[in-house]
Amino acid sequence: MSIPVAEMQRLVHEGVPLARAWGVEVLQAAGGTATLRLPHHEDLLRPGGTVSGPALMGLADVAMWAALLSLTGGKDESLTANLAITFLRPPAPRAVIAEARVIKKGRTLSYGEVLLRSEGEAAPCAHVTTSWASAVRRA
Repeated sequence: MSIPVAEMQRLVHEGVPLARAWGVEVLQAAGGTATLRLPHHEDLLRPGGTVSGPALMGLADVAMWAALLSLTGGKDESLTANLAITFLRPPAPRAVIAEARVIKKGRTLSYGEVLLRSEGEAAPCAHVTTSWASAVRRA
């Protein structure tokens, strides 16, 4: 079920148009993991020059969806049920890397985590835990 990176990026940009608008790049996605990059944008900074919390949360959410897509052959309609973020340090005003991994893929609920870090730094700036509910089709 391996999906080429270019195809995964297309899926992410079509599924989440905001990811396209922000220029989010899929660097890797396979086997329940995904690495995405949010390029530096002045309009995503908050006062003080750090990347804003909403931008970090959006990147984490998209990264986890990409990790889930990597397990489902690119067909995943599950929805975020919960996303909790702990900000560990202010991110530098540059690109942000998100490393997502699915911890448990269930039939109705999946659970994962995402580490966010400023590009070029080893220490994370935020840790995210998230759960996703399988979409229920209504007649």
